Amino acid sequence: MSEESVTSPDPLRVLVYSDDRNVRRQVLASLGTRPDIDLPAIEYTECATEPMGIVGVVTRKFDLLILDGEAAPAGGMGIARQLKDEIFGCPPILVLIGRPQDAWLATWSRADAVVPHPLEPVALAKAAAALLRRRAAISR
Repeated sequence: MSEESVTSPDPLRVLVYSDDRNVRRQVLASLGTRPDIDLPAIEYTECATEPMGIVGVVTRKFDLLILDGEAAPAGGMGIARQLKDEIFGCPPILVLIGRPQDAWLATWSRADAVVPHPLEPVALAKAAAALLRRRAAISR
């Protein structure tokens, strides 16, 4: 009799960029170990500076980037635009915007989704799950 090994899917890799530690904590708490039951667990990488975020995206494979549009000195919308322009097959990007009226600027940044501050956990999890599902469908 042979035992079949049960393998769990690889974790989803999510980069969370914000200069504000509290924003990063809110994102991680909102998404938890998985944003929806049908998705694999999440492995987070946090970064607080633009250079570390860019290096992380260039050197590692991520399934989703969550960028704080209110970060300083480099905002997530500018970083999103740069990554979409410079990285072939850039992972989906979710930008956290200061207010709903800033959604037009997120369009310029080529963000795949936006969620306004203050962060609403259900809205953030729903947006992240949709982008992760789309990424998984493309990767198959």
